[in-house]
Amino acid sequence: MSLAAAFRVGRSASHPGTSPAVTSAIAIQSRGYAAPAKPAKKVASKFRPNANNEKAKRAARDPGLFRPMPANNLTDPVFQSDQRAALQLPIFRPETLTPEKANTAMAFPSEGSRALKAYGLPVNVLVDYMLLAKPCSVVRKVTIDALDSLDKAASTSSSQTRLVFTGKSGCGKSYLLLQAVQYAVQKEWITMYIPRAINLVNSSTSYVYDARTQTYGQPAFAQQLLKRFADVNEALIKGIKVQGSYPFEERTIGSTSTLTELINVGLEFSHHAPTVLSMLLTELAEQTKFPVLLAIDDFQALYNMSFYRDPFYKQVKAYHLSFPRTLLEFASGKQAFKRGAVLGALSTQNTTFRAPLELIEALGLEPAQPSGPYVPREKELVEYAKGLKNFAVPDQLTVDEAASIFDVWQSAKALHVSRGDEMFLSKFTESGGNAREFVQKALLQTVAM
Repeated sequence: MSLAAAFRVGRSASHPGTSPAVTSAIAIQSRGYAAPAKPAKKVASKFRPNANNEKAKRAARDPGLFRPMPANNLTDPVFQSDQRAALQLPIFRPETLTPEKANTAMAFPSEGSRALKAYGLPVNVLVDYMLLAKPCSVVRKVTIDALDSLDKAASTSSSQTRLVFTGKSGCGKSYLLLQAVQYAVQKEWITMYIPRAINLVNSSTSYVYDARTQTYGQPAFAQQLLKRFADVNEALIKGIKVQGSYPFEERTIGSTSTLTELINVGLEFSHHAPTVLSMLLTELAEQTKFPVLLAIDDFQALYNMSFYRDPFYKQVKAYHLSFPRTLLEFASGKQAFKRGAVLGALSTQNTTFRAPLELIEALGLEPAQPSGPYVPREKELVEYAKGLKNFAVPDQLTVDEAASIFDVWQSAKALHVSRGDEMFLSKFTESGGNAREFVQKALLQTVAM
């Protein structure tokens, strides 16, 4: 007799009233198989039923129980937007930007802020301005040096002034580039500002192949940039005549046409927008009536591989996109404005688009990873980076610069700490003097205290 049979016999002997079928079921369960699930018992809910009905009954008995608090009971100034203190700051104007004004916080004038509204802002700057009462910045010594470079470039070719703002993450490169744009707008420069160059290569806008130029155009982006450029520079470009001849299917732009008419072709016909944008920069390079500033934030993105794909699903290089290639030609001096400058700012926040080795070596920076003669370089990127000059932004704020920033945020009632030297110095030390860390991680964290 097998062990299982003996077991069944033993179980039957001990329970004479058990049927063979039941005995077999007991034997199967004893081998470790799962037993049939038992019906779940109903458990009383810990939540009170019909809570909404109970609330409605209580509200009917006492109508004032759930009434909102009257606005006049909110006495704290944080709830009274009409009592918010306006920032009393000197206005950021070219005639006031002297070396003596270093370490001074200044507000951008309302007429000059149209460039900010038209072109947009880098994300970190936009967040700051959403919290402050008005767009402003602190004039630093590096600001005066950068604006002096612009003054010298006003009468020379842009090939001689191709600067790239470099420095540690959060040191203020984007703010410095924004100050340069504001300065140029008020000095009657024709300006083209691209605050987020990463959007040119991250596949966030449509693209189409142009067999004539063998590049990929971005009609939607080009059309938007043409509109923004026209809004900011309308008063300056309306009298500038086109020097070339551009026959389009719908109309021909010739020597009797103005730059405004050329831009209108791109605004009316989106498929012409990438071509019109390249033509516009070519025309701006030839005119000498006004200096031209081309300012590009996230500058390193132009030297990266884009997220776009060709018909064979291979990644498209940034310089195979029509407008990024045009920007790289002006950055490298292959094309140049007869009067003007090209400014760029490196960004390290987005680790997907890092500065490549070719750009780092051209700027004389220390590469993040060891490099040597056997590390391959892309010759096209080497050519596009040739001649760029490094404009270093200090990694740390001075005490006076940080004090001006502290006063701005304190005056805007954005901080929940008392004004005092001890608090200021503790926050300055906590951030290590880094501008972004000082604002976002030292000052604004006081809101949660």
